[in-house]
Amino acid sequence: MRFRLGAVNTVMTEQMLQTSEVNLVYDVHGPLPTADGRPPLFMIGQPMGASGFDTLASLFSERTVITYDPRGIGRSTRRDGRVDHAPQIQATDVHGVIEALGAGPVEMFASSGGAVTALALVTAHPDDLTTLVAHEPPLMRVLSDAQAAERAWAGVRDAYETKGSGAGMAAFIAMTSWQGDFTDDYFAQPAPDPAAFGMPSEDDGSRDDPLLSDRSSAVTAYQPDLDALTAAPTRIVIAVGEESLETFTGRTSVAMAELLGQRATVFPSHHGGFAGGEFGYAGQPEAFARKLREVLDEVG
Repeated sequence: MRFRLGAVNTVMTEQMLQTSEVNLVYDVHGPLPTADGRPPLFMIGQPMGASGFDTLASLFSERTVITYDPRGIGRSTRRDGRVDHAPQIQATDVHGVIEALGAGPVEMFASSGGAVTALALVTAHPDDLTTLVAHEPPLMRVLSDAQAAERAWAGVRDAYETKGSGAGMAAFIAMTSWQGDFTDDYFAQPAPDPAAFGMPSEDDGSRDDPLLSDRSSAVTAYQPDLDALTAAPTRIVIAVGEESLETFTGRTSVAMAELLGQRATVFPSHHGGFAGGEFGYAGQPEAFARKLREVLDEVG
């Protein structure tokens, strides 16, 4: 266990949950038991690790916040002989951390692939969460144009496998920024030029990127168990960024919310709208945090 000061002078402890399959590293921002009497607030992403939540966690300094590095990402090293990122396995890991904390059930903000993990967690362990805010889960199979979306995603993987990170990321940006259904017009486009996005065109030789390779295919292919989700005691809120509504993850969010009999709750900014300067494409973290606090404070 390591102690250090987090944002706004909150004491943060780095802890590790060791199992036969993984050394899972997580950070506890603030005291346990919590100072305010509320459950801890868990923040998870995929393939993003704990560092992606630095800004957002700092804006909840009155809360005890838990962040973690998913299995095989960042500080969390795996020994299970696998390289894929299956949501059910990630959900088991998060359940293990909640048990290790001895502070459940918790509230959770989960974004992107982390939102898929969180839905798998509610399915398998419905008593772990009181409230889940699932922000832009990339659930390809809930789309009306799911087959076309799968073809578009395969194009991203093919670009990466053929030409490396620059080409793969350019294809990823082109796919995830496309507005509306993946029509013939989308597939008729020429391959995007990495230089147009400020990235090198040369093949860097990598083929193990957790976002661009097939290692995260299980995330986008995950099929939510609607019966289990609606039966769970967890209050589930599907969230979408106001700038994302017509893009891939915006459309999956709207569709998933409809399947749960709700409307997606609109948050400020884009897919990474909670981030500060962690990844160079800052959102509106202060406005995002205000909206998240409002949603968490609502009575279900």
